[in-house]
Amino acid sequence: MAKVTEHIANAKGKTLFSFEILPPMKGQGIQNLFNAVEPLMEMDPKFIDVTYHREEYMYKKRENGLLEKVSLRKRPGTVGICAALMNKFHIDTIPHIICGGFTKEETENALIDLQFLGIDNVLVLRGDAIKTEGRFVPTEGGHKYASDLIEQITTMNKGHYLNYEVENARPTDFCVGVAGYPEKHFEAPNFNVDMEYLKKKVELGADYIVTQMFYDNSKYFEFVDKCREMGINVPIIPGLKPISTKSQLTVLPSIFHIDLPCDLVNAVNDCKSTQDVRDVGVEWTIMQSKELKERGAPCLHYYTMGKSDNVVKIAREIF
Repeated sequence: MAKVTEHIANAKGKTLFSFEILPPMKGQGIQNLFNAVEPLMEMDPKFIDVTYHREEYMYKKRENGLLEKVSLRKRPGTVGICAALMNKFHIDTIPHIICGGFTKEETENALIDLQFLGIDNVLVLRGDAIKTEGRFVPTEGGHKYASDLIEQITTMNKGHYLNYEVENARPTDFCVGVAGYPEKHFEAPNFNVDMEYLKKKVELGADYIVTQMFYDNSKYFEFVDKCREMGINVPIIPGLKPISTKSQLTVLPSIFHIDLPCDLVNAVNDCKSTQDVRDVGVEWTIMQSKELKERGAPCLHYYTMGKSDNVVKIAREIF
């Protein structure tokens, strides 16, 4: 097994293939996940990202009329899924490690488990606010920012643990990825401030960057140029997601705060069926992928959202 940065270095300029999956909904078996991943293995992916979904809350009315806050977890654990995928497909897996929902101690325990399993790549994110809260609220005893989480991991990579001295402690050896936003994180006051935050993450120990999805390649190229101007010299992996429904024309900009090119919007609006939309999405992402590959992107990373058929079509054209 290897780190993401090692995979990129070993490729010697060849563009690699990777993708991200969602853990299945609670109650579903892992075989459905295996079935989605299996066709993608044909294109020799070098790693698979597995998202983490924190617990949510609902308020249940009790017999006395009071409301009781009840914790819900809709998807099973990311660590176990990473281990299962590694065992099944002999591929590097990258769990998402988030601030929300974890204390520092719980984060350390999760990282110790990952080290034990031989998982030495992580993608570090702050995480989103839960639906019942209008903004991100850090867990008591946890981290407020992704940069704080990076510091904890890089400290463990030096052999230092929380609260106590571990005798004969072996340093962890995590390769740390972080998110980049070619169109700015929606909470940042402006693009330059957002870039300064990203530079800080790299200075704290981030080894590579994966971008949020985008549909105009010029956004990615401008983002890479800006990073290099600021002295951010780690690999920058473009993240891609094919459009698959008309509703995504409004949903994606609303959730991810991204712009969609007029040509793409017009093509989707002209579609007569969902299959037509999926075909447009596939063709657009193929076009993006070819240009990104020609321009030397280190890896093309696809967001599958739990369904792989359209990404299979794209990857077969590119890889």
